[in-house]
Amino acid sequence: MKPLNGEQELMIGTVRKFVANEVIPVASEMEHRNEYPHDLVGQMREMGLFGLNIPEEYGGAEVDTTTLAMVFEEVAKGWLGLAGVIGSNSVMCDVLVRFGTERQKRQFLPAMALGEKRGGICLTESNAGTDLQNISTTAIRDGDIYRVNGSKMWITNARHGNTFLLLAKTDPGAQPPRSGMSAFIFEKGSPGMNVGRDIDKLGYKSVETCELHFDNFSIPAENLIGEVEGQGFKQVMVGLEAERLNVAARGLGIARAAFEEAIRYAQRRVTFGKPIAEYQTIQNKLADMATRIEASRLLIYSAAEKRDRGERCDLEAGMAKLFATETAAEVSLEAMRILGANGYSKDFPVERYYRDAPLVVIGGGTNELQRLIIARNLLRKHKDKG
Repeated sequence: MKPLNGEQELMIGTVRKFVANEVIPVASEMEHRNEYPHDLVGQMREMGLFGLNIPEEYGGAEVDTTTLAMVFEEVAKGWLGLAGVIGSNSVMCDVLVRFGTERQKRQFLPAMALGEKRGGICLTESNAGTDLQNISTTAIRDGDIYRVNGSKMWITNARHGNTFLLLAKTDPGAQPPRSGMSAFIFEKGSPGMNVGRDIDKLGYKSVETCELHFDNFSIPAENLIGEVEGQGFKQVMVGLEAERLNVAARGLGIARAAFEEAIRYAQRRVTFGKPIAEYQTIQNKLADMATRIEASRLLIYSAAEKRDRGERCDLEAGMAKLFATETAAEVSLEAMRILGANGYSKDFPVERYYRDAPLVVIGGGTNELQRLIIARNLLRKHKDKG
């Protein structure tokens, strides 16, 4: 990994200080109350965290992918739910930056960089999560608008956000189905769209995850990303490649938080006359935890650097996402075992890490899907020509 320059060090240092001073002291209590972190989100807006992957000409910070991953790692280390507020939003920004028309960029990106317009991505449906080609939501052209009908679920920022990326079928009969799918950017306000129930989750609390229902909801035709139909599936897939890296970084943040809590506790907890950190069993756990964390970090940074060079990194991003999020799940469980009953108690944050970790294993494309992506790319890369 390349050494950080002064600007990167300043940004990461600022985020780390924000997390230590403002987030960690309140995260567990607010998470247990399932309370939306309005003040913390306001501070993230002031810090420019909503515009990290937006070009400077539109008011953003335009950081490289490695720096973006480091930011997600630090925020998730303090509170995964807070990282979620900027996570889905960053995917929407990425798609618009890469595929939007100049008019669309100038209309939306400056306000997105300020966090005034923020939200998430409307992809998943009850019968279409991993298999996005199975979506049934339609957007049919009607003069200068598209009329949208259908429902989306698992929409992060659905209630407190105001701007969203939507994937819908503009040609429901197209074969293959992806060729008839288009992406739109839309804002709340017009009749025909309702925010449904908040999904009650095991972890990843405080950031809302809701259903969205569309009944002849109108989106201006000029809000079709790139103003060309049939490109939505490809556009979204490119955005999800970036999401895998930010989800991997969030997993790394959870793992770091759990490890640091465990190694601190192990040096303070005394049993049979000495700290438990002096027992070989605990030392083996700590060694394995730290090794997996370091390997996760290197996988993430390697994939990020490849993406910054403009190269395809779906193989590397899949590996990073798979390994880092499985590490989050494993390390949070091991941390709970090291803390014993205290790890199971809400008096310590380890139980929160343990509940949050499954989200990153499942979100951003399940790890079962990541294995398929990895294998497919490996077979292509090492194709037998004999």
